[in-house]
Amino acid sequence: MRLLDCGDTALLVELADLDEVLALHAALLAAPPPGVVDLVPAARTLLLRTDPEAGADLDGVRRAVLAARPRPGARPDAGHVEVPVRYDGADLEEVGALTGLGARGVVEAHTAAEWTVAFCGFAPGFGYCVGGDDRLHVPRRRDPRTSVPAGSVALAGGFTGVYPRASPGGWQLLGRTDLPVWDLDRDPPALLAPGVRVRFVEVA
Repeated sequence: MRLLDCGDTALLVELADLDEVLALHAALLAAPPPGVVDLVPAARTLLLRTDPEAGADLDGVRRAVLAARPRPGARPDAGHVEVPVRYDGADLEEVGALTGLGARGVVEAHTAAEWTVAFCGFAPGFGYCVGGDDRLHVPRRRDPRTSVPAGSVALAGGFTGVYPRASPGGWQLLGRTDLPVWDLDRDPPALLAPGVRVRFVEVA
């Protein structure tokens, strides 16, 4: 673990891997240090934002982080979302071949698992979902696409996610959803926020 000041009001904690991030995130969510107003997990870091007017001081936050007892396997519960998916993605057959499951087996494995949003990044509203079937671990595409349609449901590494808007991308495309995962007129705009449990449901 390495702790770095991030400006005058935030602390960045570097950790070995996502499991350590999620374990520390769960511990600090359960008992946030005084003055911490936001916890932002990522693949190998956890950012703690503080509010000096709420009595926060970074030395105190640093001590609280070092004294925290990480909770391996714990996940914050931020609710549940079902994502309807038409499994007609351009890479579905290839993922079926890579995993040995066949296209139908990929759909069944993807819909059978309950996923959890570990963190957000890449683009506003893009949630990195973990906890699915280990057989679905596939590499990113060798040649990323210059444009992936909004609503595309995809896999890469141990993650699955939904592209919130059209953008370049290198994940393997399984299908599409009409569910808007990012909407500035909604509060909060991001449907897939850290801690949200996600179930993908096949639709015709």
